[in-house]
Amino acid sequence: MTTVLADNPFPACDDSVMAHIRASDASATARTRELVEDLADRGWYHSIELPGGNVIEGLHSADHLRARLARFGLPEDLRGRRVLDIGAWDGWFSFEMERRGAQVVAVDVVERETFRRARQALQSKVEFVVSDIFQLSPDRLGRFDIVLFLGVLYHLKHPLLALEKVCALTSDIACIESFVTDHGDLAAAPAMEFYETDELVGRMDNWVGPNTSCLMAFCRTAGFAQVDFAGVYDQRAHIVCRRHWPAQPQAPAFPPPIVTGAVNHRTGEGILETAFDDYLAVWFKATQTALRREDVLPEIGGFGVQPVYVGHAGADGWQLNCRIPPGIAPGRTMVRVRTTESAFSNAVPVLIDPTPAETAAFGEAASIEIAIVADGRDWQRNQVRLGRDAWLSVWVRGVPEVAARKRVRASIEEHELEVLFLSAPDEAGVRQVNARVPKDVPPGEHRLILSYGEVSSPPAPLRIVP
Repeated sequence: MTTVLADNPFPACDDSVMAHIRASDASATARTRELVEDLADRGWYHSIELPGGNVIEGLHSADHLRARLARFGLPEDLRGRRVLDIGAWDGWFSFEMERRGAQVVAVDVVERETFRRARQALQSKVEFVVSDIFQLSPDRLGRFDIVLFLGVLYHLKHPLLALEKVCALTSDIACIESFVTDHGDLAAAPAMEFYETDELVGRMDNWVGPNTSCLMAFCRTAGFAQVDFAGVYDQRAHIVCRRHWPAQPQAPAFPPPIVTGAVNHRTGEGILETAFDDYLAVWFKATQTALRREDVLPEIGGFGVQPVYVGHAGADGWQLNCRIPPGIAPGRTMVRVRTTESAFSNAVPVLIDPTPAETAAFGEAASIEIAIVADGRDWQRNQVRLGRDAWLSVWVRGVPEVAARKRVRASIEEHELEVLFLSAPDEAGVRQVNARVPKDVPPGEHRLILSYGEVSSPPAPLRIVP
């Protein structure tokens, strides 16, 4: 990857410059060259304030850098917080976060002698890591309460992938600042320009120019729960991204939803693999009669994630689909849902990136026991009435905690039933299975058997009524 500039080359552009930022505008390209020459002469991009009142004068003044950071509204007291500064350059933002009490890790793609000198002069403990952003991961660095990603995105060929990396490293808030092609028109359709060589102000390390709507859509798609616009200044959009939903209402207007199932939309199983572009399908019941996508707030592994689909599934049933947010730890992960006017639902498990041993053990049942059999239409026990769309409901114990509907089988003697639904387990581990009854099952006394994998229940009595 090309060594990137970790900041926008326009320190204080007025509207006339902001309106002409293409390579075809010779004045903008010339201005950029002047700034690069000035940077080379100074040797410092950030101004650094030293003890005793001395200042290393850089291309950007300390006041200008403070103004950029202030737009994100971060607290003055950051004691006990971990902060990651991606694209740290000379380190002003890193050292400012440390001044506020945070433990800070700074990252850039090359060693920076200016950073080393500033750290020494400030007697700083900021850790400096040389790395490309695409090599960063929670396994390598851990997670951070706050991630600064300022002036980097448009220098990258794969901006959405970079934002997914940022999201994975963030446990609370990410501050995103990037060049944009507009002045913050949130009503505009998302759009992005691609610069193959030096189309943007004559610089070969500028790859993309999203408009503000596109940048915000990227942040939501990358896995952040809340994405808030903080303005466009000097042709830079400032976006505050959060991994968690707002606090639950103190006096909810509606009862919590009830999650009845959560599976991989691609396989129908409760296993999701982050190596695939897997979506989670969640079924839930809610007393609210009209829900929009923006009303439904799913949470996976403790992190909020934007739903990409919310639809009515009949009666009080609803379905949502969402992506798996980046950075979820492998293994058993809990899924729950709330609305903007309710508290959270019950939590149901799925498996994220299971180990081979966990995969081998997936779906093993020690025993299966049918607790209740009833007609799915009138709830008459131990019988089902034939007719159009006849189906039965079975309450069963012993199905594994993380299970797949396609591994459930139901049969009435030699007649196989189509399994329509497998609920999440209740607190006692009981699940509901709905299955369609074939029309060719003769009336009379029969035996129902329900199986999961290779394990089957004892026969349960069932009367077929014409």
